[in-house]
Amino acid sequence: MTKERSLSEFNNGLKLKGFNVFQIEQDGQATRIYSRKDFYKICLTTGKSVIHYADRSYEADDTILFFGNPHIPYSWETLSTSYVGYTCLFSEDFIKTSERSESMLQSPLFKIGGTPILKITQEQREFLNSIFRKMIEEQQTDYSFKDDLIRNYIHLILHEALKMEPSENYEQHKNASSRLTSVFLELLERQFPVETADHPLELRTAQDYANSLNVHVNYLNRAVKKVTGRTTTAHVTDRIIQEAKALLQHTTWNISEIAFALGFEYPTYFNNFFKKQTGSTPKAIRSLEV
Repeated sequence: MTKERSLSEFNNGLKLKGFNVFQIEQDGQATRIYSRKDFYKICLTTGKSVIHYADRSYEADDTILFFGNPHIPYSWETLSTSYVGYTCLFSEDFIKTSERSESMLQSPLFKIGGTPILKITQEQREFLNSIFRKMIEEQQTDYSFKDDLIRNYIHLILHEALKMEPSENYEQHKNASSRLTSVFLELLERQFPVETADHPLELRTAQDYANSLNVHVNYLNRAVKKVTGRTTTAHVTDRIIQEAKALLQHTTWNISEIAFALGFEYPTYFNNFFKKQTGSTPKAIRSLEV
């Protein structure tokens, strides 16, 4: 089995189940960019690394517990020749079966400006190791209620983390407006390219982005306008138009499918929006395809 096929099967399985847990293999010096936009992430790792989270950076040379939000860009630079631990990936649909689950995802562990990195003692590490091992074992069983059991294990990790003191070893951006704007622009770009006509664009308005970033829409608008000179809505509109042109010229989707994929309930809404922004109709743009 090739590495590409193995990775493809892993990603397809993850999408179907909404969950995967695995042990981190030994790794050399490398930077890994995790750009999955559908999955939350919990990592328990031991080794030397630098984690870039939004525009903050954290240096670790011991055991840490990391919480990744799919709406916030982050990358991981491994500095150790040996790096060990566990990773758990899960979708919002997998974990959100109750109001309790929803409130956990809104906790400081996952929120922008929160505390996604915790330093772990040896005693805490041994306990958390046991939880990850139980999830790995359970993942391989045929137990009818294993999803419920795994959710309980995830909640147990979250509760243990909420009881810990957050790590303060961050380099924080001095300009809050610049920090928020950079995260917004990254989140905007993460919505594209649109790869299927079956699932409409999730974030279409300034309010949608403010909700995802857990800030008030007025605060987001002020920050983006201050830094870029343009409104949040202008950035979103331009990116949707850019994607619409690409879909019109480079896919065989009909205009109704493109409208739906870009989050428009009716094709007429999309037609009016497109013509207002470009001065042309979607049909006219499609005719320019070469």
